[in-house]
Amino acid sequence: MAEKNAATLHVAAACGCGAHTKSRKALAVDPEIKISNLKRLRRIEGQVRGLQRLVAEEHYCADILVQISSVQEALRSVGRALMRNHLRHCASEAIRDTAPGRADAMYEELLNLMDMHSR
Repeated sequence: MAEKNAATLHVAAACGCGAHTKSRKALAVDPEIKISNLKRLRRIEGQVRGLQRLVAEEHYCADILVQISSVQEALRSVGRALMRNHLRHCASEAIRDTAPGRADAMYEELLNLMDMHSR
């Protein structure tokens, strides 16, 4: 499994938008989305600390599993917002670009992201 994840990370490391030679940063980020995502991630961080406490205190397994499901859905929500931003800015620019291979690299990056986040 670790080998598969390492291979996926290696493939995903090539930036499809081509805008990042040294630093991988988004081409554009809506400030409201950034603030919203940061709030969500702080809330998720608190939920995970709560999970640690539930496990340490040996709470009922089913209750812990419900809370884990809640955290996973919250992370999926952040992932959807990030994917939306990526599609709107980085991906759309790369796909419209006429530079050889840039659109194909973005298609591969998007396929890898969808595969990774569909599990």
